[in-house]
Amino acid sequence: MIGTGILKGMAVTARNFVGSYFDKERLITVQYPEERDPLPENYRNFPFLLYDGEDQHAGLRCVACKICEKECPPQCIYIVKSEDKKPDYMGKPQFYPKVFDIDISVCMSCQICVEVCPFEAIKMDKDFELSKRERFDALLLRKDELSKSNEYYHKIHPIEAAAVDKNLADAAAAAEAKKKAAAEAAAKAAAAKAASVGGAGSVPGNLTASPKAETPGSTSARAPTNSPASSGSSSTPASS
Repeated sequence: MIGTGILKGMAVTARNFVGSYFDKERLITVQYPEERDPLPENYRNFPFLLYDGEDQHAGLRCVACKICEKECPPQCIYIVKSEDKKPDYMGKPQFYPKVFDIDISVCMSCQICVEVCPFEAIKMDKDFELSKRERFDALLLRKDELSKSNEYYHKIHPIEAAAVDKNLADAAAAAEAKKKAAAEAAAKAAAAKAASVGGAGSVPGNLTASPKAETPGSTSARAPTNSPASSGSSSTPASS
């Protein structure tokens, strides 16, 4: 029958229209901002910087390598490297960004900065309520505004954050094992060197002088003595 598909479609529309008054899950329109739908985990908006611990300056993961600045297609990232160093999450002294700015009026949320970062220091945020009354400085986010804790990262991207933490923990454990193995190898080399130096300074056993052992029946030549007892005694002729 002609028009059957249209009638079926209208029936589905009518069923959802009437059902939306009784079942809230059928509602398509949300009364924003009073009501908000949860965002999916893979939603991304603009980048932010990660730090560990409580201090956002001491725990900042970024080492100012400037890879994200070079790879950014719209060139919206600006970094100035520090002159001194601070320990990173593995205890290795690293540089840190003295200045780190992102112009979100230019950023296109491509996530390339996240993909090229070797230190897991920059991630994508879910915050989209960033409208401002000004066009320029208000949309230029500084380092203090970009820095957010690892706990915040776990809150917005729990699965991804857990995987990142595991990778960092494995890398730290591997670095610690390598450092321990190098220390043990150095200690063994030092002990072997000390042993070789000590052996070279000692006299070989086959070169030490040992007194001759007298064999039974052997006579040894002795020097004559000038004592009165020996001079006064007469010599007895040997019996034939």
